[in-house]
Amino acid sequence: MRMFFDDRQRAHAPTQELHNGGFTAYAEMPARVDAILAALGPVETPADRGETAILAVHSPAYVAFLKDAARLWREAGRMGDAIPYAFPIRGRRPLDLTRIDALIGAHSFDATTPITPDSWAASYGSAQSALAATHAVLEGDGAAFALCRPPGHHAGADYCGGYCHLNTAAIAAQAARDAGVARVAILDIDYHHGNGTQDIFYDRGDVFYASVHADPRTDYPFFWGHADETGDGDGRGATLNLPLPHGTTIDAFRAAQTTALDAIAAFDPGLLVVSFGADTWEGDPISHFSLTTPDYAVLARDIAARGWPTAIVMEGGYAVDALGHNVDSFLRGF
Repeated sequence: MRMFFDDRQRAHAPTQELHNGGFTAYAEMPARVDAILAALGPVETPADRGETAILAVHSPAYVAFLKDAARLWREAGRMGDAIPYAFPIRGRRPLDLTRIDALIGAHSFDATTPITPDSWAASYGSAQSALAATHAVLEGDGAAFALCRPPGHHAGADYCGGYCHLNTAAIAAQAARDAGVARVAILDIDYHHGNGTQDIFYDRGDVFYASVHADPRTDYPFFWGHADETGDGDGRGATLNLPLPHGTTIDAFRAAQTTALDAIAAFDPGLLVVSFGADTWEGDPISHFSLTTPDYAVLARDIAARGWPTAIVMEGGYAVDALGHNVDSFLRGF
């Protein structure tokens, strides 16, 4: 399986995040990359395909914001990383705002996703990795892997959050659509619901989104990922959420994934994008499922057995010492 990673993805290194009422060390650290690369071995540097595919998913104003946020933060005399503190939860509408405090609040939904001077370059590299894996599959490979870091599935068309700035899975899916694939499916098996991916495609019938994740009644992102969210308009029925309780083990997770795969089979996609998160592992520091390292090979074999051309994009996983082994298990199983 071809694997892609852009070394610029290491550079994004916030010092802290606001979590559970206090500042703590940033969990989505560059060491995650080193752990995965140590287990996988050589990877390819993706070709630079520019911003066209990014702008097919994200608004121009949001992309401009990501490029400028760190500079505007420093020009305002602020120290450290840019972190929002005011959010337009009611009456969210277009406004001509220039102060960084307003801009970052308008383009964020939480305070766990700081922006540094290197965030744009790292996120851009992550998107290029996802595009490289997608194009490898479009060109005939059965499957390809993108080591995406920062991850992507919490980012919406015009907002960041959950450590995510650009939605790599959505960029991959839209790139496949733009290349002529009539129907694309996304299977999200990260611990947390991919609210940004769901939001981007919620009213579309050409991209099916299925997610197996922690119940949002107890876990982030709380407001999205409930079982009654099934799509709207042309997308009605093209979203499937399968929330699971704390302590979920392989049998329950595998059963839910099978339900998702059966729904995807009924959709009959020409290409599958897998948002793979290893934060479902039993020792993950911010999650509460109980999958073991060998379980990832089982889940991957079940997906691969369906026979769809598949682009795999990396999402979460924060137990750094085990992360490489868990990713390796999934890819070897696939």
